This record gives sequence, C-alpha cells and structure tokens, in this order.
Amino acid sequence: MANKTTEMVRVRLVRGLCGVQARHRLSVKALGLNKINDVRELKDSPQVRGLINKVYYLVRVEE
Repeated sequence: MANKTTEMVRVRLVRGLCGVQARHRLSVKALGLNKINDVRELKDSPQVRGLINKVYYLVRVEE
C-alpha cells in the first residue's frame, strides 16, 4: 500500500547570501528561498536533503 501522506520538510533561510559561493547561492535558489526568513515546505527526498546539506550554514530545517 502506498502511503498517501508524503513526508514534508520545512526549510527556512536564516542567513543572507552576501559573500556566499555562487554554487551555494544557486542551491538556495533551487530550494525556492529568496529572502531571509523565507520558508518553503518541500517533499523530503534525497535530492532536497543534498541541497540542504550543501547550504546547512544558511538554512534551518523545521520538521
């Protein structure tokens, strides 16, 4: 049986992007975060977790 409720992860941008590597900036943009305190609720997948791990120092995960 397929589980109808997919696991979601809530991600909040807690630091600004000034002085951050360009690749990390692109990772934050891929997560859908633009400004400080932006929050996105994303499907919990290995791809999303990889992006979060890359920019762990800029975001906070609220599960």
